[in-house]
Amino acid sequence: MKPILNIAAYLFVSLDELIELRAKMLDECHCRHIKGTILLTGEGINLFLAGEEIELRGFIDWLRRDSRFHALVTKDSWSETQPFQKMLIKLKNEIIRMNHPMIRPEQGRANFISPKKLQEWLDRGTDDLGRPVVMLDTRNAFEVDYGTFNHALHFNINKFTEFPQAITAHKEALMDKTIVSFCTGGIRCEKSGLYMREIGMEHSYQLEGGILKYFEEVGSAHYTGTCFVFDEREALESNLDSIPEEHSIRKKLKAATE
Repeated sequence: MKPILNIAAYLFVSLDELIELRAKMLDECHCRHIKGTILLTGEGINLFLAGEEIELRGFIDWLRRDSRFHALVTKDSWSETQPFQKMLIKLKNEIIRMNHPMIRPEQGRANFISPKKLQEWLDRGTDDLGRPVVMLDTRNAFEVDYGTFNHALHFNINKFTEFPQAITAHKEALMDKTIVSFCTGGIRCEKSGLYMREIGMEHSYQLEGGILKYFEEVGSAHYTGTCFVFDEREALESNLDSIPEEHSIRKKLKAATE
């Protein structure tokens, strides 16, 4: 097994006293030699961390002792080296910015579908009611370039705040389909799923755990390419290994400009 554990997790939960909470978390991460990024907001937490397994799992256990974080679920992968250069904890207004304050996942989630159940639907081409299934990629355009579900719809957006306008413009064309929205780890779909329900798209679901959970439980079925991640690994293969250097889009772009 590779020596460095990588964890991605998020949780929508009301938080206060963020400055004090940040200081406690930062001390705990530093003493455990953990690196990565944590976003703290009034609506919850989002984290991407890496370190030795015993230390990183110890931090997650410490975090869950706070009842607000008891329900935190992680998505795990492994790497040969530490993919982060430092430890950062940032205070933000939203975990993922959408500019729709009435969309509050803590108050209730949109309908979701498990990776295994999604595979069944994609194998068959329809949901359990016989409705055609459309995969909807809610990520930014550059992320989609690394890989996505086969025949997935995406709106070529540059930031998530553009999603509401884009999906509203396509609403009528999608009303007779079952929509499954997806992103890297599920966090964007917590909001996109609720927004689609709000505008009347009743047959919409979010992929539980996002692409990373799908890779973990299903693998590459119905997916082509890799999954971009926000650290030095750049992207992950369907077996959750880092991409080899020859597949690096970053390196190709850098070479083209030199």
